[in-house]
Amino acid sequence: MAEADRESVSPGRRDWAAIIRTRLAGTTPRHDPDDWLIPGLFQSSEGRRLVPQDPAPSAVLIPIVTRQDPTVLFTQRATQLRNHAGQISFPGGRIEPGDAGPAAAALREAHEEIGLDERFVSVVGYLPDHVVITGFRITPVVAFVQPGFELELASQEVEDTFEVPLGYLFDPANHRIGRRAELAGGQVEFREIPFGDRNIWGATAGMLHTLYRVCTERQSA
Repeated sequence: MAEADRESVSPGRRDWAAIIRTRLAGTTPRHDPDDWLIPGLFQSSEGRRLVPQDPAPSAVLIPIVTRQDPTVLFTQRATQLRNHAGQISFPGGRIEPGDAGPAAAALREAHEEIGLDERFVSVVGYLPDHVVITGFRITPVVAFVQPGFELELASQEVEDTFEVPLGYLFDPANHRIGRRAELAGGQVEFREIPFGDRNIWGATAGMLHTLYRVCTERQSA
């Protein structure tokens, strides 16, 4: 989307929580492959885009804590995990047969990983599915989290949690483009958002950028 098609925004001075609530109201999960987003350009040495076949359905919770200045709650994954070890992410995982859908899966995983009680969580809506090269099709479930919750981390899965102001994450001045080598002669170009000594990158930063885009693109009359 061209910059001319975006509203003029001052990232630190908008009521992003209200905008998110308005823009995502009534949205439902979108699983059509034509709607898939790839948080990175996975290119082989022959110029082919490297997209996994039959990616496993999964879901993550994007938890926006409704403080006076809203924040986003992140996890830092344990270093011994098989996939995405040590990376900054949102709580989530595979959608299991017993889950009623992506929201149920995301809430279950958030409770299992960090002890987040769903009584504090209100699902707002969904972003289009994101597909990652490790073989997952992720449905981002956007939710508001009421302050007052207590967390209990599953240490075998999560090393730490932290919050970042939503206004900081939505400020384009804090966004970067990174690049790293991948398997089979391919490379991935990805978004990243440095925050202190942490670096939010890959699918997590890609989903945040999608949410930012949803909030700033002009809507049809």
